[in-house]
Amino acid sequence: MTANCNLPPSTTRFSRRRFLRGAGVTLALPLLECMTQKSITASGENRQPRRMLLISNNLGVLPKPFFPETTGAKYQLSPYLQELKEFSNDFTVFSGLSHPSCEGGHSTENCFLTGARHPTSSGFRNTISLDQFASEHLGRQTRFGTLNFGVNIDKANRSLSWTRDGVLLPTEDSPASIFKKMFIQGSETRIEQRLHQLKRRGSILDAVAESTQQLNRNLGRNDRARLDQYFTSIRELEQRLVTAGEWEQSPKPKTDRELPQDIVDRALLFEKFEQMLTMATLALQSDSTRIVTLMVDAFATPVFQLQDTEKSLTGYHSLSHHGMRADHLAQLEKADRRQMSLLRKSLQILASVPDESSRLLDSTMVLYGSNMGDANTHDNTNLPILLAGGGFRHGQHLAFNRESNPPLCNLYVSMLQRLGIEADRFGSSTGTLAGLKT
Repeated sequence: MTANCNLPPSTTRFSRRRFLRGAGVTLALPLLECMTQKSITASGENRQPRRMLLISNNLGVLPKPFFPETTGAKYQLSPYLQELKEFSNDFTVFSGLSHPSCEGGHSTENCFLTGARHPTSSGFRNTISLDQFASEHLGRQTRFGTLNFGVNIDKANRSLSWTRDGVLLPTEDSPASIFKKMFIQGSETRIEQRLHQLKRRGSILDAVAESTQQLNRNLGRNDRARLDQYFTSIRELEQRLVTAGEWEQSPKPKTDRELPQDIVDRALLFEKFEQMLTMATLALQSDSTRIVTLMVDAFATPVFQLQDTEKSLTGYHSLSHHGMRADHLAQLEKADRRQMSLLRKSLQILASVPDESSRLLDSTMVLYGSNMGDANTHDNTNLPILLAGGGFRHGQHLAFNRESNPPLCNLYVSMLQRLGIEADRFGSSTGTLAGLKT
């Protein structure tokens, strides 16, 4: 069962539509009400919480065995999707989607959840990612607003999560560390130390805000606008520090799972991937968070274990540039099928957990995809995208124009609306995605 992770009793209930106004800035009040299995909508009605698990492999999959040859509700499963056959009515597969003007081969890997344009251009700055956008609008409903995981990740350069100011949010790649954060309660001394750290950070923010207000008097219009954005970020961070302090004093959920042992061998890619998927489903099941991102950094993966007695011929990146060589294609297909198998296991877990009157899968959108349509040619169009669960009416292949792709961000808008967020635009979107049924 999904654990109840309640905010402290002192937390006051407010409507999400209430705003804070002051100093010329209007901020939506973060959602801080006490959360159990149900949340409260603006109209006062009970609403089942919804969740997202967002997964990306930055080298993608082989296109031909992934995409079905037929379309619509009666499409024939492709070879890869046969691995997910038992959930064929629980997912929709998409073809012909991409991010407009998001080109540059591997440089697009940080833009999968942002849709930012021209990542190789001079002075490029990323934009806010889907998970962070959703977290901003939903407010802090759980202990962690979002969790950002990685497998074999190059932490300094890659992440699926980016702030509104285009700053990389580092991934967590240690299952043991994640487990401790979610389930192991610190001592009273440790909690006091943590609260002191949070208070000190708040004091530093106060000092920074005071000094920048003095600077503001001598700035031009553009610089004032940028500084105002900076003030807004400070206020949002202050609120997060307050909420973090409240959560620090709240008991963590219980689990009968044992502390996992980190796998440090980067060659054991799929074992590490499975560990992180387990942590992701456990985080959602315990209601530690409702939004998880997981990036598989295949680009940074060296020679890796395909099966018990077989290793890849070369590192994952070099393998992906197969040049139609039969031995490379055969190994890539094995790697892709293992990914599909791990995705199936995650869907099985989510489908086995009851959540209100349905399954946890029905309240959790599981997005699997990549910034690479074809790693062999560095093609960033026609991306492999699959969406499972989340209460959508699935069981179809939605095929779009492969020569002129609609924005992938249209799907993201549909997902945001499914979360209960009143958003009609995100990134490069032009609306919601046609054909996706709720």
